[in-house]
Amino acid sequence: VQLVESGGGLVQAGGSLKLSCAASGRTISAYTMGWFRQAPGKEREFVAAITWNGGRTYLSDSVKGRSTVSRDSAKNTVYLQMNSLKPEDTAVYYCAAGDRGTVLNRSAYYTNRQTYAYWGQGTQVTVSS
Repeated sequence: VQLVESGGGLVQAGGSLKLSCAASGRTISAYTMGWFRQAPGKEREFVAAITWNGGRTYLSDSVKGRSTVSRDSAKNTVYLQMNSLKPEDTAVYYCAAGDRGTVLNRSAYYTNRQTYAYWGQGTQVTVSS
């Protein structure tokens, strides 16, 4: 599967952005889909994930209450809606696809970078204060 992110940009603190991840080569229903971000000088960190059927979503504490993750199987696209953006949200945001897992998998499975085998090139989000 190939993943292409879009929707990043420069926004003022308090603003909103909706990131998109368009998949090609295979249906996203075959995968758990995740969003990660990496700020300069920092490790890549988990932001959000959604199960293969959209039945469960996971959000990091840093974006919980301000963001939602969703998927549109007809468009083969995953979204990350981010509101009330803060300067500390500044990072390159990556979309990733991983094995579907099972209903027995706990949140640690979906938040783990090792779960995801396929990655996009990333989209830059910059939040000015």
